[in-house]
Amino acid sequence: MSTAAVVTNNERRRAISQLLPDLRLGLDNLLVRKLRSLLTMLGMIFGVAAVLAMLSIGAGAQQKVLAFIEQLGVRNLIVEAKETTDEQQHQKIRRLSQGLSFQDYRVINSNVSGIAASTTRKRFAPSKLNPKPQGPLPVIYGVEPSYREIAGLAITQGRFFDADETARGAPVCVLGEAAKNALFGPGDVVGRYVKADEQWFHVIGVVGPQLTAGTDASGLPNEDLNNLIYVPLNAAIFRLADNYTWMRDEIDGIYLHLKPSTDSLEAATLVRGILNTSHRNAGDFSVVVPAELLAEQQRTERLFSVVMVAIASISLLVGGIGIMNIMLASILERTREIGVRRAVGARRGDIVRQFVLEAVMISFVGGVLGIGFGFGISRLIAWLAGWSTIVTVGSILLAFLVSVSVGLIFGTYPAVKAARLDPVEAIRYE
Repeated sequence: MSTAAVVTNNERRRAISQLLPDLRLGLDNLLVRKLRSLLTMLGMIFGVAAVLAMLSIGAGAQQKVLAFIEQLGVRNLIVEAKETTDEQQHQKIRRLSQGLSFQDYRVINSNVSGIAASTTRKRFAPSKLNPKPQGPLPVIYGVEPSYREIAGLAITQGRFFDADETARGAPVCVLGEAAKNALFGPGDVVGRYVKADEQWFHVIGVVGPQLTAGTDASGLPNEDLNNLIYVPLNAAIFRLADNYTWMRDEIDGIYLHLKPSTDSLEAATLVRGILNTSHRNAGDFSVVVPAELLAEQQRTERLFSVVMVAIASISLLVGGIGIMNIMLASILERTREIGVRRAVGARRGDIVRQFVLEAVMISFVGGVLGIGFGFGISRLIAWLAGWSTIVTVGSILLAFLVSVSVGLIFGTYPAVKAARLDPVEAIRYE
């Protein structure tokens, strides 16, 4: 082994053996000036807390949106009619298109391969219900039995209506969780009756809770999916009357569930082409592709996280400047100490290591306290604002590693400056 390699190994072993004494010395120096050390840590504490809180808010919001998109079904396509109650706008559209229709539904099923299940939808907003609900009136969805599979509905009471009941237009209904609670309260409601406008419906089932988007999501209506009443499609068409029937499309929604081997983006392009041709580019519909929304939302989530961390890291930058400032002041106060240590054999590397360790200890403790503070802030926000916040292991590690890195980076310059002091001048310093 060469002489240089032996020297390097000896230096490494010496640095490791000195690490524990240096840690003790650094801790003693910080405890001597407790208030100053605590004030220096505040920048790190608030910076780490801000990073953690922002990441938790972003993670909570994104998880809710992602879960809603996944609930729509990544193998599904949804066609939504863009209806209007403005008479002039309606007449302008009708000059080009007759709106979404059963003919569109049949053409799509005939020309798009790989469709495993499909259904149309007719939506009604009743003017009155009996029993009178506590809260907003539920919306009525007229659908076919396949809607249960396509939408992934979980039946908690009773059953869903079948093909025979749909064909007969039977006056039966299935309640969403919120609609059931608003109309009847807790308990079993199968066998009871609901009167929508002038038509009675026999309750045969209840659907379990569903996630709901907080705002309009890329063409989907902003509706509480729990405050719905599902009825057979023919029952909705022949038994219910809408005040704006003359302005409504024949149907207002088409749901397509694709086979696993079918490319949803290609199928969506084909569906858009079919409808644009039959509707003469009237723009009175939208095709929602949950798989596309999911990918887009994941990209947005990554960008959001980067931006939030960048904004919150400004606090960490301020904290790092504070550490550098305090370490530079500490060098002036401990100039004689540095000179004495150099005079009795300490090397420049020992001085650098000592001051870097002290800076890292400040940021380390500040990071630990900041994690606790940030966790508390995220819980407080969730409680006060009713938002969903999620503190992940990844966000904790990121905030903590950034805080320690800030201490390492901003502590290096003061440490190098201390190591470059002339030992003779340092000992004579008053």
